[in-house]
Amino acid sequence: MSENTAPVDDADVLVRLRGALGHLTLNRPRAINALSLDMVRHLTAALDAWRGSPHVDTVLLDGAGDRGLCAGGDVRGLREQIIAGHPEATGEFFRAEYALNAAIAEYPVPIVALADGITMGGGIGLAGHARIRIVTERSRLAMPETRIGFTPDVGGSLLLGHAPGRLGEYLALTGASMTAADALYAGLADHLVPTAHLPALAEALETRADPGSPSEIVLLFDDTPDTSPLEQARAWIDDAFAAPTVAEIIDRLRAGDVPEAHVTADTLDELSPTALTITLEAIRRVRGLSLRDALDQEYRLAQWFATTQPDLAEGIRAQLVDKDRSPRWQPDTLTGLAPDLVDQAFSFTPAVPLWG
Repeated sequence: MSENTAPVDDADVLVRLRGALGHLTLNRPRAINALSLDMVRHLTAALDAWRGSPHVDTVLLDGAGDRGLCAGGDVRGLREQIIAGHPEATGEFFRAEYALNAAIAEYPVPIVALADGITMGGGIGLAGHARIRIVTERSRLAMPETRIGFTPDVGGSLLLGHAPGRLGEYLALTGASMTAADALYAGLADHLVPTAHLPALAEALETRADPGSPSEIVLLFDDTPDTSPLEQARAWIDDAFAAPTVAEIIDRLRAGDVPEAHVTADTLDELSPTALTITLEAIRRVRGLSLRDALDQEYRLAQWFATTQPDLAEGIRAQLVDKDRSPRWQPDTLTGLAPDLVDQAFSFTPAVPLWG
């Protein structure tokens, strides 16, 4: 890919070089820029082309349209592979996506990610590992994988694991959405920039009218967030989600007199017992791991879900295909889980490793 390649308006990723600024735009606005395998490959190719270039000193990552940076990955495609009898084929997407997540985190020049609007799942994998992570007043961030019978991936388990107190367990298990203030408090974002100022920020990063690093430029547009609802809820979240098991978490949520805790218990009762149990263990194991080791843990779990667990395909069906919101989990209760479920999941070895 040439550094001077002109963008193609109907391309799924727009790749532009403006001065010393490499600009990558996810370009599927009608799908809220949901990631396909081709998009992952195009982003990777662009970053590879600019790596080590003396002409690129900053990369800007954003999404087309006004609905969000990225609503996640193309999980419908994953479901099609599973129900077609080729669950192992899902590994191709996961390997490419997770390698891109690592590349963003390890990139030699600053990547500035604009998590404006909806930024979920795979979108967190892009924005969450950038060096400078920007949210706006309309940002909504989440890792909602348990709602489709899956577990947080794309390095999201590590990001959540580093959140204050037991917010990691809460956000991972419930898939709850974060405001900009929440994302800043939880450590998934660095700066709040009003949406109206994003064009001026992009121009400043391109022109460098004032000398300074990208971080110093972003600070010129930085705003003060409102109080985080998550911060205000820390007391009951930390108490309940410190419990050793999902069942005990639910018991603690119901034992108190906090209405939000009771609603949270109801939410957990509706989700896949398998996904909840594995996710709780994953968040606790990931603390202290490097990003690459966290991605490897997630990859092994992703392949375990895809190749051995019916809940993933069923969850995608209920939430995104038929949209009846009535998944039939197998098993459908925590008491029905196999005693060695956690050992099965975390000892699983995929046919093709993540890091070859």
